[in-house]
Amino acid sequence: MNHCDTFRAMHAGGTFVTPNPWDRGSARMLQEIGFAALASTSAGFGRAIGKDDQQVTRPELVAHIAELTSVLSIPLNVDGERLFPGDEGGIDETVRLLADAGAAGCSVEDFDPATRAIDSIETATAAVARAAEACGRHGLVLTARAENLLYGLGDLDDTIARLVTYRDAGAEVLYAPGLVDEDDIARVVREVGAPVNILALPAAPPVVQLAALGVRRVSTGGALFNTAYRAMRDRAQSLLDR
Repeated sequence: MNHCDTFRAMHAGGTFVTPNPWDRGSARMLQEIGFAALASTSAGFGRAIGKDDQQVTRPELVAHIAELTSVLSIPLNVDGERLFPGDEGGIDETVRLLADAGAAGCSVEDFDPATRAIDSIETATAAVARAAEACGRHGLVLTARAENLLYGLGDLDDTIARLVTYRDAGAEVLYAPGLVDEDDIARVVREVGAPVNILALPAAPPVVQLAALGVRRVSTGGALFNTAYRAMRDRAQSLLDR
């Protein structure tokens, strides 16, 4: 079974955690700890190379994914942001490049940093459908993300409507970062009717409770990167102060 098939099968039942490394060293460490799959972090990687979230170029992302997969023997899901629709070849070419770099899956999201707004559901659904078609050609697992809760630009009804529409457009996994309320998470799982990923925010239920609610996948986003760099900064500040 290849990494894509393995990653897809992991969503069939139970709950698993995909922590988010930002370089080869953190990826190897997380694999050695025993995680069965990992996911990249656009925010963590961007900050690690002196940029910020949503500032990484497609060539930088593809090279980064190739570096991560070169030291991994487990599936890697890619935080693909919008999958670079404005680059040459658009979403189709981005998916091909990520597949060639060894990715097992990727995500596409509906927040446009250029306008600081959520795409219309029609525009976003068309992008999900395009990504789903491209992922289907290469075997990748597609995760569609509704970003409205994360940016405070929509309510739960809008989130669920978007996730259901993205599911119908071909996404295999649905993800609404920003969900923390137990009842809201239960409702999303129930009404979406497909594997759901939850971001492990401090206010979110613990993983064991998320599992009881039917969540399939839990990710950490940039949290591990932030923890590591905060510790380094605190230690460096202590050295300087002394």
